[in-house]
Amino acid sequence: MTDRRTRDRIVAGVDGSEQSRRALRWAVREAGLTGSAVEAVMAWEPPFSGWGGAVPVAGEPSLGDVAQGILAESVAKAVGPEPPVEITARTEEGTPAHVLLRAAAADDVVLLVVGSRGLGGFSGALLGSVSQHCAQHAPCPVVIVRGR
Repeated sequence: MTDRRTRDRIVAGVDGSEQSRRALRWAVREAGLTGSAVEAVMAWEPPFSGWGGAVPVAGEPSLGDVAQGILAESVAKAVGPEPPVEITARTEEGTPAHVLLRAAAADDVVLLVVGSRGLGGFSGALLGSVSQHCAQHAPCPVVIVRGR
């Protein structure tokens, strides 16, 4: 038997969309079956201003604060006020695929769960760019939760 500091984690990518909340719900169900914890991760990027970065406005919430609010709301909408498993939520600056792949590279992560855009028609057969990039480059298994 090995001495483990933490239990296995499932990383779920969240972007505030209904599709990402479906992915989070799937991750929570899987965690309940496997005894894992869930880490809900949201990436955020400053808008391009053309002058080398975003200019903060006094009194306005930072983009990181806005992302944290969206993530907290998404977790609450997806699993309610009393989740059946341990869920941690964090935001990180960076592109979504890069942030999710970095989170998935931790030693205790056993699964990465992301949503896929439902674009309809021929485009609906294609994966979104973030989910496709994660599926091709993740160091762990990836589950892509598609629309109904």
